[in-house]
Amino acid sequence: MKKILFTLAIVLGVSQISKAQTPCQGGMAVNVGSVPNMVNIFHSGFYFAFPSEQNVIEWEVTDSLDNIILQDTIVGNQYFMFNHNVPTTETMNVKALLTNTTAGVACLFEGELYWKETQYTTFSTWSWAFVNEPIGTNVLSIDTIEKLTASVYPNPTNGIVNISLKEGSLLKIELYSMTGKLLFKKNLNSETYALDMSDYSSGLYHMKVFNQNNDIVNTKILKE
Repeated sequence: MKKILFTLAIVLGVSQISKAQTPCQGGMAVNVGSVPNMVNIFHSGFYFAFPSEQNVIEWEVTDSLDNIILQDTIVGNQYFMFNHNVPTTETMNVKALLTNTTAGVACLFEGELYWKETQYTTFSTWSWAFVNEPIGTNVLSIDTIEKLTASVYPNPTNGIVNISLKEGSLLKIELYSMTGKLLFKKNLNSETYALDMSDYSSGLYHMKVFNQNNDIVNTKILKE
């Protein structure tokens, strides 16, 4: 799977940060109870962008050699749990791109996990923990977020949804459930695309629209 999580940060650069942008706050922490082959991460930055149901966190976990262990997109949830086969003698790198287009927020969080021993008076416990507390970095300006928008209509819909970008052509479209499950993916090279949602259940869906620069627009679709 192509690494796309942090294209915005790479292409646009930190130098384009708008002074009016909501500062990145919070961080990531490992929940109590992690085991050697499972990690459960809590993202406190989730609570500093509103509306919270529009918070999109794109996660990427790699090993010490930069091999991808897992990539996932989670919408409207501050927790990220994953299984892995990394030995406790090695480390893992975690990246989380938190975006909320309504709030004008795009924050990149990075941290390194290691197997940590915590000693008590008569015993000790082990768990995955971050070497240092991950701090968020602004990677996108409000002006750029507003400029890069998608046209999705009709919305709400009971069938065909027409998709296009206000500027540029379509590279790819991904459709997710509100729990973050990938439901549909289409690689494109066109100005518009008609997505048939007739067979989907009624409810709210999250769509990611990519332009030719691999920049991402996040939007919601209501299926009636």
